[in-house]
Amino acid sequence: MKFLMMIYCDDSLLEALPAGEFDTRMRGCLAHADDLRAEGSLHDAQQLEAPATARSVRVRGEQVQLVDGPFAETKEYLAGFNLIEAADMDEAVQMALAFPWARTGCIELRPVRDIDSVRRRVTGAGGR
Repeated sequence: MKFLMMIYCDDSLLEALPAGEFDTRMRGCLAHADDLRAEGSLHDAQQLEAPATARSVRVRGEQVQLVDGPFAETKEYLAGFNLIEAADMDEAVQMALAFPWARTGCIELRPVRDIDSVRRRVTGAGGR
């Protein structure tokens, strides 16, 4: 079963880390990701640029809204993600616990829906 592991950071907690601690944690994070990739449990992992670089796009009726940055102000922001394969939510939680970012933010795990089954349901036989 695939899970999206969304990593949220809180800059105030990251900035409070002792000098060099962020890099130490990042090395641990990369090593854990490399281990998961080697065992076939990590499909993809990416970091995101700061929220200030984002644009939010919404269409309501015929009205288009473009907003710089994230829509809502929040202490924690989406900083990156991992697409993982786990037997169940419990195994996914164990994988997430090995990443250091839960100590300075939050790691949200969400099962990935099988888009091919959705496609078959809404289109009939898997067509467009």
